[in-house]
Amino acid sequence: MVLPWTDTEMMQLHLDAISEQVGPERHIVLVLDNAGWHTTEKLLIPPNITLLPLPPYTPELNVIERLWHWIKSHEFGNRIYPDYESLLEEVARMWSGLSEERIRSVCSSSWLHEN
Repeated sequence: MVLPWTDTEMMQLHLDAISEQVGPERHIVLVLDNAGWHTTEKLLIPPNITLLPLPPYTPELNVIERLWHWIKSHEFGNRIYPDYESLLEEVARMWSGLSEERIRSVCSSSWLHEN
């Protein structure tokens, strides 16, 4: 899902899409930071999702931040796109080409895994 901005409406679309993908027979815990659109009571949390907010000011626990950093430095840094549609095409290309191995290597932390 590529959305044009982040706000409560976009977060609701995201949650609904995750819920549909997961299906009613499974339940997930979604770990997220404390962005306003993550914590607002206006969200209608699907019954197969539990939101687990991270403690404030703990970027070391938010492993997705490492992936965003890698994406910005390897995929989107110092680039100009002629229009919004070109940017969307490039985002879609980048996400579809991002391997599971790359995500694991960038996001892994020694304290997350048992040896």
